[in-house]
Amino acid sequence: MSNDQRFFDFLKERIGLDVTSVGTAIIERAVRQRIIAVPGRAAEEYWQCLQHSAQEQQALIEAVIVPETWFFRYPESFATLARLAIKRLAEIKHLRALRILSLPCSTGEEPYSIAMALLDAGLGPHQFKVDALDVSPLSIERARQARYGRNSFRGAGLGFRERHFNAEAEGYRLSERVSEQVRLQVGNLLDPTLLVNEAPYDFVFCRNLLIYFDQPTQQQVFEVLKRLTHQDGVLFIGPAEGSLLGRLGMRSIGIAQSFAFSRQGAPEPQPLPALMSTPLPAPLPLGQVASRVIPPVVRPRPFAARVTPITEPKNSDAATLLANIAALANAGKSAEARAACQQYLSSHAPAAQVFYWLGLLSDMAGSALEAQGFYRKALYLEPQHAEALVHLAALLASQGDAAGARRLQDRAARSGRMADSERKQ
Repeated sequence: MSNDQRFFDFLKERIGLDVTSVGTAIIERAVRQRIIAVPGRAAEEYWQCLQHSAQEQQALIEAVIVPETWFFRYPESFATLARLAIKRLAEIKHLRALRILSLPCSTGEEPYSIAMALLDAGLGPHQFKVDALDVSPLSIERARQARYGRNSFRGAGLGFRERHFNAEAEGYRLSERVSEQVRLQVGNLLDPTLLVNEAPYDFVFCRNLLIYFDQPTQQQVFEVLKRLTHQDGVLFIGPAEGSLLGRLGMRSIGIAQSFAFSRQGAPEPQPLPALMSTPLPAPLPLGQVASRVIPPVVRPRPFAARVTPITEPKNSDAATLLANIAALANAGKSAEARAACQQYLSSHAPAAQVFYWLGLLSDMAGSALEAQGFYRKALYLEPQHAEALVHLAALLASQGDAAGARRLQDRAARSGRMADSERKQ
């Protein structure tokens, strides 16, 4: 079933997934899983089944979407939300409850984090409600169960777990006081009528989703998000999506690490550069590095909070420092993560992964020029560093350098094909 375009096109139509954003391997693996679910079934037979079975269509989508998220991912976003919520209530003179939307909400960690943050900030249950949507019924069902294991709790600041969860034999169950603030439902952002009868939301969380779409789909989804966000509202996005939002006519609210945008006083949208007037010769992998350099890293899953895998050098002290950098960055502690990067560089030989982290931290802080420099240093040390290629390409695209972005995409595509070839040998 190698590179069967029909399945790529199906997922593009149903959930907007651009195969170049995740690489073919994830989709091919999911299709193979569904084919062998019925013994003796062949690819053509499965394709016919897919056309006529809504159940099988959803099963394939579930096989592609593997959620990876945790509570209070990007902590500053939730701290910013709490401050803005108090201000917003004063602006509307407490005449109604705040309306907040989280989509895609995956297995519930984000919308429940929103509810916990606002309750901890002193808001009463009557002062806000959270709507949470995801394209996956399975994820919604898991969110409704509100039971979570250790993987959903990361970082050092876990005081919220003591306040809002009850320990059970196999994990933790969320308190009803929090879960009752969240209304969960299945929904697809590609549906132009999504929540069409709902009033606009004061705050919308849509993080790490647009990066998985091609430009026409990004524009389509952005129009839906803009309709769902109140004129005076705030849209929270992922750290790699800020440049895109700026080009679409939004502006940052100016709070570091919040990844929050508004349309108040925003400039007119600028036309997006046309990156791919013709199809790429091969898909763009997001986490694939040739095995002759380092072991392949894990690809980030569609619609999931993105965790950059790290590669451990043989030196155990260097490995510890790299792990510390990742932990600090994932906890939103940018200054500490930068200091850890400098500590690494002062005591060890330069490493591409460290410069990649410095680039990502600069990117998140809005320092595009500085980020470019770090990404290029990472690529000097490791020319096929897949994530540095991807992020630098996105940065160049946001600045209108379509040719430069395309060259980097082609390099990443060639790297992916080479790695796939080596694995098959």
